[in-house]
Amino acid sequence: MIAMIVARPSRAFVIAAVATVASVAGGLAGYAIGYGAFETLGRPVLEFYGKDAYFAEFQLRYNEWGAWAVLIAGVTPFPYKVITILSGTTALNIWVFLVASVIARAFRFFIVATLLWKFGTPIRDFIEARLGLVFTVLMVLLLGGFMAVRYL
Repeated sequence: MIAMIVARPSRAFVIAAVATVASVAGGLAGYAIGYGAFETLGRPVLEFYGKDAYFAEFQLRYNEWGAWAVLIAGVTPFPYKVITILSGTTALNIWVFLVASVIARAFRFFIVATLLWKFGTPIRDFIEARLGLVFTVLMVLLLGGFMAVRYL
């Protein structure tokens, strides 16, 4: 995406929109893989090891916080595809998954597009080297703020 925007800055937001749609479509494919593969591959392994009850507890907890997991993975360097498959495996509500994915991926791609559109090639090194860290710190601060408000 960065190379395409540097080459055609006037198309930055169209490129970001296409990247968002493609990423969310890929996320839905990952969700489908997790959803479909769990019954045929995952559950038998859990049952073999006697861990199927633990998975039920994990599933409850994940689905309670799943929107946050999708949002965090969607903007930080954590692999979004891992969370898409896990979301399907735990059968996270598809609409929660979809809304969180659109918000997270659009946020990430449109921030990159805006920075490149506004500052051009000089901002490229910052984006490639440090933007993931900036997003991670922002997510930690956001979650920390919510936790502080909730528990104080």
